[in-house]
Amino acid sequence: MRLFSKYIWRFSIEKKEIYLTFDDGPTPEITQFVLDELNKYNAKATFFCIGKNIKNQPAIFKRIIAEKHSVGNHTQNHLNGWKTSKKEYVDNFLECDSIISSTVEKPQKKQLFRPPYGKLKKKQAEKILKKGYKIIMWSVLSADFDTSITKEECLENVLQNTTNGSIVVFHDSVKASKKLRFTLPKVLAHFSKKGYAFKAIQ
Repeated sequence: MRLFSKYIWRFSIEKKEIYLTFDDGPTPEITQFVLDELNKYNAKATFFCIGKNIKNQPAIFKRIIAEKHSVGNHTQNHLNGWKTSKKEYVDNFLECDSIISSTVEKPQKKQLFRPPYGKLKKKQAEKILKKGYKIIMWSVLSADFDTSITKEECLENVLQNTTNGSIVVFHDSVKASKKLRFTLPKVLAHFSKKGYAFKAIQ
């Protein structure tokens, strides 16, 4: 249980701030759509990127950084920690770390990691924490990837559950794109009207 307490699930409930996060990119067209929507509201966010996608889409990754969003490690190949040995998982994490380090000119104050599927074994987590990373989980899962729900249900899920300090998960992936394109603009408009600021995880 002590290890779990080192994971970050949400931020302060004292401030009207929301932390939007996007997993699995960079993805052509979809990540650019997200960035364009964020720009309309001067919103900052955090992108947990897959190493192989950074390698394939370096220009999009550099745009994320240029527009002052935060970036995080989401492993090189989107591995499920529960189904992967410690060595294979950590090596995959380090491969992504190396790609991020070689692409980012000025490193962030904090290095951020989110385990794909939220699945991580204790020994894997210990190794990643020892590397100086913060493990970022979430308090609101949009379920934009879930084919069993409608885009309206996805939107309602986010609107009903998001509050001060929430960490909200979206996916800038092909699979999630239909629900993401419907939901994200409405979430930004709704919470902006209520006086919320959208912050990147620093």
